[in-house]
Amino acid sequence: MSSAGVLLDAFGRIREVVHEAVDGLGEKELGFRVDPGANSISWLVWHLTRVQDDHVADVAGLEQVWTADGWYERFGLPVGKRATGYGDSADDVAVVQASAELLTGYYDAVHEQSLRYIETLADQDLTRIVDTRWDPPVTLGVRLVSVISDDLQHAGQAAYLRGVILRTQP
Repeated sequence: MSSAGVLLDAFGRIREVVHEAVDGLGEKELGFRVDPGANSISWLVWHLTRVQDDHVADVAGLEQVWTADGWYERFGLPVGKRATGYGDSADDVAVVQASAELLTGYYDAVHEQSLRYIETLADQDLTRIVDTRWDPPVTLGVRLVSVISDDLQHAGQAAYLRGVILRTQP
């Protein structure tokens, strides 16, 4: 299997967990927070999708799906177009409310753009430096693995939260 094949498989696993965490839940459940400082499923999925969209579009030289395909307007959130959720306060988390269809629709659109880009990669492409602000500089391979790691962590948190909701909410 090529490196691109491994990356495609990993991104496919993120998609599975996102859908398992979100599908069938209403906005009340998606917005549930175990305490006022906690993240909701809506915020977790929106954030992981925004990070993937931002980071993959950047390395691919593409416009983010968020703005290119009108997802920013569809969500109608009181956040800037470039917001990804990094550094969000508890109040910022609270404003991210969305339906399952909106969350998975946006995720799927970002997923498809990510796959189209990854399918073009050869193993040697992964050594390209994409961010010199770090020491050592970040390669394309490291950036993509970082997105996978961050996304899987947040998708797992959303899946855990779904279990809490299904076991405890009337």
